[in-house]
Amino acid sequence: MEKTGRPEKEWLSERSVNLSTLVLLLEAMLAYVVSLVYGVTQESPNAGVGTGMSIIFLPVLAVFAAVIAGALTVLLVLPTAWLSEVLGRRFGGREAWWVPVAAGAVSVVIVAVAVARAGNPGAGALALGWSLTTAALSVPALLWRSRRERIFKPVILWGVAAIVLTAVLGGVGLGTGVLKEYQPPALAPADIVGRWSDGQGGTVTFTADGRVTAVDLDDDLGSWDPEDDSTDPDGPEGADSRCSGQGTWTYEPGGNRRAQEVDMSIEWCGFAPWNVGGTDSRPTLYQYIGDPDSWDLYVLRRAGGSP
Repeated sequence: MEKTGRPEKEWLSERSVNLSTLVLLLEAMLAYVVSLVYGVTQESPNAGVGTGMSIIFLPVLAVFAAVIAGALTVLLVLPTAWLSEVLGRRFGGREAWWVPVAAGAVSVVIVAVAVARAGNPGAGALALGWSLTTAALSVPALLWRSRRERIFKPVILWGVAAIVLTAVLGGVGLGTGVLKEYQPPALAPADIVGRWSDGQGGTVTFTADGRVTAVDLDDDLGSWDPEDDSTDPDGPEGADSRCSGQGTWTYEPGGNRRAQEVDMSIEWCGFAPWNVGGTDSRPTLYQYIGDPDSWDLYVLRRAGGSP
């Protein structure tokens, strides 16, 4: 029997919402894998704790991600699917699959031009992020009206396959050297000798005979050490947070590049050993400010004219 009357609204159903949420979750997992591989190639502090902690809390993160995916479905994907139908029927007599793609392409151009004209050097990165977000939201919008009875199974299979393939390719790339894993520069004691600056008026000068002179270094980093009262962030109010003085220093190579440390011993200064970061041409020494997981750093860089 032929159906007549207004078009059905099957696409506005619990099934469509669940499908969109599933696609967004799979995309989030894919983005997570990509971010892990990309993060390994980028200069970063040697915490190494964030990844492990995120794996431990994966169940909690999964629940949180599901809530976010549901919210994005209702707030963004559903309106996009609705707009696709309205514009398609208005101008072409049927739903238009190209609406999300066209809207994303136009919005990327507008955002890039607007940011570039504002003089922001991050226009390219912002446009890339905007385009990736638009693409991620367009996929569930394009699948929104699918009538296939068994669409969930192929979506899960293809999604998991994409995630696994990305992880494997990332691992192979890192293992073969096609993708370069970041490593701090391998320093020697001679590389430490010289004057370093925090860029805020504080300096430290290392000499080849093991002596060190600090001038106005920030000693209030909020790094809690239960065995060192000088690093207690709850110390006396009004205490001078700047450290100046003379003392000695030593370099510890550790078992690998990420284990390198420079230890300064200066009276009245409560610094923990400094970690080595940066690149071969621009090495840095840094301390964690507060929780290491926050990656908030106090950084020393070679001052001009240092050897």
